[in-house]
Formats: sequence, C-alpha cells, structure tokens
Amino acid sequence: MMQTLFTILSGLAIILLLLYRKFPYFVQDVMHARLNIWISGQRAKFLQTTPYFTVLDRFLELAKTQPAKPFIIFEDELFTYGDGDLQSNKVARALRQHAGLREGDTVALFLGNQPLFVWLLLGLAKLGCAPALMNYGIRASPLLQCLSCTSAKVLIADAGVRGAVEEVLPSLRQKGIRVFILGEACSSEGLEALSDKIQQASDHPLSPQLRAQVKATTPTAYFYTSGTTGLPKATVSTEAKAWAAAFLLTHAHVGAQDRLYLTLPLYHMSGLHAGLHGAIERGITVVLKRKFSASQFWADCRRHNVTVILYIGEILRYLCNTPAVRSPPHLQPFTRHSAIHSPQNQGADDRRHTVRVVVGNGLRADVWRLFLQRFGKIRITEFYGSSDGNTALMNYPGRVGAVGKVNFYHRRVAPYVLVQFDPEREELVRDAYGLCVQVPTGETGLFLSKITARNPFGGYLNNPEQTERKKVRDVVEKGDLFLNSGDLMKIDEDGFVFFQDRVGDTFRWKGENVATTEVASILTMMDSVLDSNVYGVQLPGHEGRAGMATLTLKEGKTLDCRETFAHISHSLPQFAWPQFIRIQNDPELTGTFKQVKFRLVKEGFDPSTIRDPLFIVDPGRKTYSPLTQDCYDSIWSGKVKL
Repeated sequence: MMQTLFTILSGLAIILLLLYRKFPYFVQDVMHARLNIWISGQRAKFLQTTPYFTVLDRFLELAKTQPAKPFIIFEDELFTYGDGDLQSNKVARALRQHAGLREGDTVALFLGNQPLFVWLLLGLAKLGCAPALMNYGIRASPLLQCLSCTSAKVLIADAGVRGAVEEVLPSLRQKGIRVFILGEACSSEGLEALSDKIQQASDHPLSPQLRAQVKATTPTAYFYTSGTTGLPKATVSTEAKAWAAAFLLTHAHVGAQDRLYLTLPLYHMSGLHAGLHGAIERGITVVLKRKFSASQFWADCRRHNVTVILYIGEILRYLCNTPAVRSPPHLQPFTRHSAIHSPQNQGADDRRHTVRVVVGNGLRADVWRLFLQRFGKIRITEFYGSSDGNTALMNYPGRVGAVGKVNFYHRRVAPYVLVQFDPEREELVRDAYGLCVQVPTGETGLFLSKITARNPFGGYLNNPEQTERKKVRDVVEKGDLFLNSGDLMKIDEDGFVFFQDRVGDTFRWKGENVATTEVASILTMMDSVLDSNVYGVQLPGHEGRAGMATLTLKEGKTLDCRETFAHISHSLPQFAWPQFIRIQNDPELTGTFKQVKFRLVKEGFDPSTIRDPLFIVDPGRKTYSPLTQDCYDSIWSGKVKL
C-alpha cells in the first residue's frame, strides 16, 4: 500500500516537474489572469450604476470614509482627502459662475504639477467637463494647434506661462476662447484672474445632477501625443479607459498603506490615469513633485517614506547617472504632520529607503540591471501602453528587459498579431491573398492590436485622416480591423514581449536595417556619454539613410574621437556605425523625457546652419574627424561617397 502511494506521489511530482519545465510561468499566468478577472468584474459593476461610477465617485467615497487621510503632499503643504473635496468644490463653483461651464464643455489646462491642478481636475469632473491637458512646455503654433483640435471653450493657464498665452491671445480671442490666469488680479485685456474667484467661492457640495449624463464612453480627458514626430494630436480618453489605467497600481500589488511619489506631469496619461487616478482607486497618499529632479529624488523618497514610484522614459537612467550617496547631510524631517513621517531618514545611502515597487514603461534592460544593482531589491513592474492605443501589456513576472507578457487570457480578451514590416518601403508585407504575413516566435514584427467593442480605438479628435492612418484592415482575415501601434516587437517562446524599435526609427543603410535603439544603447555605454539620440539622414546619391548620432556628454567630459571609433567599431557592424556625430549639451525632450528627433532629422549635418560640434567617421584613420564645410559640400555634391 505504501509503495503504491509512494509511486503515485512520485509520478505526480515528475509530472509537475515536467509541466513546470514546459510552462515555468503557469502559476504566475493564472494569478495574473485571476486578478484581471476580478478587475473586469469591478468595471462591470461600474457599468451597472446610473450614472456611470467614475473615478470621481471613488474619490467622493474616500472623502467621506477617510477625510483625514493625507491625499496630496506638495513641498511643505499637506492636503487630506477631505481638503481635496472642499477645494475642488470651490473650483467647480467658481468656474460654473464665472466661466459659465456646463456638462459636456471642454476646458484647456495649461499648468504644471501643483495641488491646484488636482483641484481643477476634480472640480471639472464635478461639473461633467473634460480637461484638455496641454504640455506645459509648448509655445506658439503647437499651443494653438492643441487648443484648436479640442474646441476648448475656456483656457486656464498658470501665471508662469502668461507670456506664452499673450503671444497667441489675438488668435484665442478670434476663436472665442475665454482665458483665465491663475492669479489674484489681471489687468490685461482678454485675460481674467481666477484665483481670487476660487477663494471667494463656497465649498459646499455640488449636485450630482450637474454630471448626470456621464457614461462609460464619456470623455474624461483629452491627451496630446508627445510631439516627437511633429505637431501634437489630441486623443480621447473615456471614463472607461481612465478606470483601465487606474487599475495599473492594483496590478502592481500596491496596497492602501503605500505612498506614491509622482514626478510625472499630470498632463500626461501616465501621470493622471496611472498616477493620480490609480492612487484614488487605491485610496493612498500622493507625494506630488512640481518637476522631476534626479538630485532631489531619493531625498524626497526618504523624507516622505515613499514606497511606490511611477516612472516613464529615461527617469530611472537619470537616477543611475547621479553620484553615489554615501553619507549625506542630515535630512530635516517634514514636520507639518510629523505623525505620518518616520524619524529614521538621516545618514541614508543609496539602498536605505522604503521604496519597494516602481511602475512604468520605457526601461532599457541595461538600466534595469544597473538600477537594481545600485538601489537594492525593488520590484519593477514594466508595462506597455499609450494614450492613443487600445490595449496594454504588463511584465508581471519581472523579466528584465521585457515590456510585457502575453498569456492565454490576454490572447482571448485582447487579440494581437506581430506581422512583417518592410522598413525600406515603410509598409506592411502581405501575401498573395492580401493578408498580413505573421512572424514566427522569436522574430521581430510590427505589433497590431485588434479593434473590438471591448478594445475600441477612439482616434484623434477632429482629425479623421490621422485616425484612419492608424487603422489596418484585412490582417488575419478579410474584413477584420486592427490598430497599428507603430512599434516593432519580439515575443519569445515564454510569451515575453520585447520592444525593438519604433517604425520610422529603423532605417536602411548599405542594404541593411539599422535599429536606432540598439545603436543608442551601445553609445551610452561609453563613460563620457550621458544620452544619445540616433536617427537616419538622407544623402544625395546614396540609397537609404546614413546613421547620425546626437550625443549629450556628461559634465566635464569631452568626446575622445579615437576612443569613440574604437568602441563603435568593436560593438557594431560597419553598416550600423553612425556616419556623423553631433554634440548637443541641451537636447530637446518632451515633457515625458522622450527624445525629439524630427527637428534633428530636418537639420541634418550642415555645419553652416548647425552651431553644435559635428564629426564624420574616418575609418582610414580609425577616428571621428571634425566635419568641415568643404567636406560637407563634397558629400552633398556627390564628389565623396560614404
């Protein structure tokens, strides 16, 4: 009997071992699918309420059940959930009375991170109005473009951008857009002060009837594409999409006792939906930063006992580039509400902090490893998604370098395909039947996500041409409809998804495809290089595009041309070598730290128009040599071939 039982148990153990070897992430896949099903159930409940249960309704619940809990900590100020409710009431009443706002109106917000930004967002939601969230750094024509494409009725701007607003004020007045400046008084014609009106307004609750028509498909905010490839376009985020992104922190196992450090701009989808809305969904405290600062980052985290960080772009790499901290000066504790702070925040080094989870996207594998090596055991949850996308991926097992993982549940609820893409013709490869050609496991392809009722594509506001260009038809079968992400991906045999490049960032040179992200990662390995931006430039008489790299050097460093050539020639095949190098001390970045390429591509490598130092590869001398005007003219005239 015992021998039989032993044989059965041994057989089961062997079967389990074999299953584990074949499906090593099965348990994690099941747990993640279970969490997804629970979240889907929660969202289904919201649909059953009339009107639709929004993130604002969740905030109002918290304002009643935990009014004294800290909601926003900003510099030397602390606001509870109850404070946030009262302040947003004042904002809503002031805007309703003085701006004439009613349900369904659109209001453009042009300000940086601050508590008043949060009160404006909540106040507009209480009126049933959607904010158009504009990048705080835009000016002139992009500013007008943002205002035009959303048909905003009102613009609310911070006093710090008053000059930028006045520059386009005549155009705004022609469009009938009322402009409010966040200040006590304003004497300029066409500008109205708002702060004094907010202070004088009542903080009594507003009737829910003011937003009685809100549904799952109602716009909750308008975001703008980052502008890395031209003028920004407005994307529509619905109440349902806001909830989908807000549950990101739940996916990352953030709990009610956690504290979120939010340095991302609130005008960005990750900052608002994943950050602020995610914190409201969890009922946690947000330590809000006016602007990301690498030098102040960990001091802030220690001071406020931060446990969760939200990142995007190159934030973690910037942190890794800061000098190591061994024995910093004594950090003065934040004393306004000292009960919520621990006194153990002094003499900290890189690994002495309370951060346990970082959530975000855009993290390179080399930075991932360096971050963990330097700052200790922290759970990194990388996700993939975009403001104009219709699906998201999450790397829930934490595989270094992966942007997400697909499993049986994801394939069922959010269908996708990876298809062949011709970078030279910049078009999809189709078979004899006119359908897209899917790539096998482990090979790179263009990521397309199916457009369905569950995963809709809202498109770009008042821009049907750009909306249509994002759609792809006849992908798997005739008549189907997919969304073109513009991202080249690779999926391995375990289902992990790896970002390879953006379409347009891969160019062809000497008959070979050059991936800009691969070249950029090689360049940033050099000790002198802080950042690199790689792109292709056109040359007369040459097929494809020649590689060019714009480098930002570390403080006090110079470019060693021979060392640079040695590093590049050792690490990259010759067709991938940058033919030109440009040194730029102050690179142009978007508000989410993405590199802006389109202007660099347009400027090319002409020394007569570019003030920055320029270099050209010199294989014969095994170095990079200064690019002179004579050399440029010879290349452009066709006398010299590269």
